[in-house]
Amino acid sequence: MNDIAYYQDIFLKHLSENKIEGEPSTLYDPANYILQLGGKRMRPVLLLMAYHAFDEDLSQALDAAMAIEVFHNFTLAHDDIMDAAPLRRGQATLHEKYNLPVAILAGDVLLIKSYQLLLKNPGQADPLQILTIFNKAAIEICEGQQMDMDFESSEVVSEEAYLKMIAYKTAVLLGAAMEIGALMGGASAYDAGLMYQFALNVGLAFQVRDDFLDTFGDPERVGKMTGGDIIQNKKTLLMIRCLARANAEEKAEIFSNKGSNSEKISRVIRLYLKYEVDSGTQQVQEYYYNQAMQSLDQVNITEAHKTVLKQFARSLLERTH
Repeated sequence: MNDIAYYQDIFLKHLSENKIEGEPSTLYDPANYILQLGGKRMRPVLLLMAYHAFDEDLSQALDAAMAIEVFHNFTLAHDDIMDAAPLRRGQATLHEKYNLPVAILAGDVLLIKSYQLLLKNPGQADPLQILTIFNKAAIEICEGQQMDMDFESSEVVSEEAYLKMIAYKTAVLLGAAMEIGALMGGASAYDAGLMYQFALNVGLAFQVRDDFLDTFGDPERVGKMTGGDIIQNKKTLLMIRCLARANAEEKAEIFSNKGSNSEKISRVIRLYLKYEVDSGTQQVQEYYYNQAMQSLDQVNITEAHKTVLKQFARSLLERTH
């Protein structure tokens, strides 16, 4: 039985051997720079796993896997510009290493290249069907990003709105990757839809876990000081649930910048623990994990392939960084 590392290795080999080529180099070198910054490569790996569950010849799915990763990095390049982020995976972001116009244009060419790669080899799927799935996810990602920016100036954000935002920003591309991979491998529309639901719910659990680790993770394992979301007054699920329970004085404490950053983090964490939003958030993770498992159990694939996907999902939920 193949494990997650098997699919990662196949994809990374393909990525290293297939740079985005073209002239001028001042455009394509930056595009390749962001692709080489690393990351978990979750999206292309999920596409490969979904394809492999229905067809053995993984070579036929590599261009589509590359398309998903190229598109994802386009979104990262533009997100970093909007966030004025100096670092991505411990290295200079695209606009910091080069400049703002180059980063915008390199992101644009990555977007266009992703469509070329996606349609290069559609496997057993209808190209129009693949394109429709991809476009839907792409639009929802833009909508999710705008929602996230809108939340910065919103006094009240509902839990429902927050979950929709993280579904759009993070989870829908995971779902699209699996649905496209399954269809390319010859899956029925029903099975491909179940694969989408599996990945969508895994993505939701992943993002909720990410929010939890930002506050309660081990700084040495996470690789950064915990509490960054608290300092930025970011409306994560933890904060939304705490604000729903806190009194007026406690709400003022949450948004107060009195004292040092570490003092603010300590104040807010005390409130999180008081209202048990830490354990409540972990229950939300488990809920979405269980939803993912229910979808996966219904897919008409071998138990061996289901086991690999279950291990993948559990590894994301139990991660410490």
